[in-house]
Amino acid sequence: MAVTTLYLKNNRRIAALITVICLALLIFCLVERQVRQALATHGQSKVNGLYAGRPAIPTGNLIFRALATMRIIPGSGTAPPIILQPTPAQINLLDLLGVDPRDLR
Repeated sequence: MAVTTLYLKNNRRIAALITVICLALLIFCLVERQVRQALATHGQSKVNGLYAGRPAIPTGNLIFRALATMRIIPGSGTAPPIILQPTPAQINLLDLLGVDPRDLR
């Protein structure tokens, strides 16, 4: 996590910052767990193209790095949001996470 220096002056702000960091770590771990469990049901332990184009055991860091380059055009009115040219690794990760890239609402 990239964190800058913070000078918090009261206990409520410190508690709020710790809560936000804990929630971020929880999401990080749950995404990793979901991908690993989905791979286990398919009898696999690695995701193709996850680390420098090679198969790798999914970690939270590798998963979020692979998904970081994904570009989404937000929907407006009746037009749904669209993912612009996802890579095969991104499509595979979205499938393992149970996210349908055609139905983002």
